[in-house]
Amino acid sequence: MASVLIPAAYLAVLVIALLIFGRIYRKREAASRRLEPWFPAHHERDVYVSLLQCNPPAHDGLIKAALVRRAVADVHRIFRLREDKVALSNLLQRGSISDDLWTSFLAAEKELEAEILEVVTEAETFKQGWGNLIFQTAAEIVQNEKLREGMNKVFHSRPQLEAKYGVTKRIVPTITINAPPNMNGAAPTTPTTTVSSKTLQQSLPVPAPSTKSEPTVVSPPPATSAVPGSGKKSKKRK
Repeated sequence: MASVLIPAAYLAVLVIALLIFGRIYRKREAASRRLEPWFPAHHERDVYVSLLQCNPPAHDGLIKAALVRRAVADVHRIFRLREDKVALSNLLQRGSISDDLWTSFLAAEKELEAEILEVVTEAETFKQGWGNLIFQTAAEIVQNEKLREGMNKVFHSRPQLEAKYGVTKRIVPTITINAPPNMNGAAPTTPTTTVSSKTLQQSLPVPAPSTKSEPTVVSPPPATSAVPGSGKKSKKRK
């Protein structure tokens, strides 16, 4: 029995020692690396500050647009911090990153909070109540940009996908025209018609080339002086 326990205890001690050594080694390696700033320089904030310091002063519309772009950049940073925080917390629990990196992340988070408060304060100086709405507008702009980017990717990758899968025939969209309801509210008796956009385009009249012609003058109808029934009276007199 003792001959089995001694090798097992030796292996357990060896595995624990290796785990401790690996964790300490990874922390030292991470600490020896030079930590870069979490975010690059805030270009939108620099543009806004430079517009405020212009001489002569810039137009209010231009300054407001710069402030909105600054808020949009802050929204992008908020989304990035939310994504990075989950991954960093898991790596920190495993000991894969150093405490300095986590401290740098927390400092970037506090800096972004101060930036958000500054943007809200600047928005209130232009119009009261705009500070509560500027980040909602910025979030809508970000969502619109993401949607537009996805549509552009689909548009540019469509020819490649068609060539890859051998698609030669495209689906023509159709327009369904429903008959209007009757005056008494009854259902329409005429069936609905479906017209394709290609057929509709072909059925449209082609505009004739413009030619210079003299304007036609429509003459009014001649005035009749005869009264109805005057012919009969003249016959009787004869």
